[in-house]
Amino acid sequence: MSNPKYTDYKPAAPYFNLVRGALGDLVVGEHFFDIVANDVVYEVLYEVPGWPRVIRGRSELMAQFRGYVDNIALQSADKLIIHMTDDRTAVVMEYEVHGTILATGTIYNNRFCSIAKVLNRKVAHWRDYMDSLAAWNALTAKK
Repeated sequence: MSNPKYTDYKPAAPYFNLVRGALGDLVVGEHFFDIVANDVVYEVLYEVPGWPRVIRGRSELMAQFRGYVDNIALQSADKLIIHMTDDRTAVVMEYEVHGTILATGTIYNNRFCSIAKVLNRKVAHWRDYMDSLAAWNALTAKK
C-alpha cells in the first residue's frame, strides 16, 4: 500500500492485500481501490447498521471504507480459498479477517465469501456474504 492517498485506509490493509493477491493478474492496479472500476457495484448481502446494501462507484466505496477503518482495525486476513470460473471472469473468495473493534477493544473475527466479477481487468461487481452474528457480537460488545 505504497500510494499515500490510501494511508488513511491502513487499518483494512490485511483485507485489501488478501483480495489484491487473490485476484492476481486478472486485474490491474496496486491497491484494492485501484482494481475496482469507477462504476463498481459493491453489494453486501447482510445487515450492518450504517453500511448500505448496495454501494455504487469507487468514490462511494472509498467513503464507506473510511467509516470501516474508523471503527475496526484488522491485524490479519487468512484462510483464503479461491474458486475461479472457467472463463476467468468471476472469482469466489472464501476468507477470514481478524481485528479489533476500536471503540471497545473487542476482538473481531469473521468469515466471508465474496464474489468478484471482472470486466476489462477491473472488478465491475462485488457480492459479499459474511457471518452476521460474529459482526453483531463484536460491534455490540460492552467496554
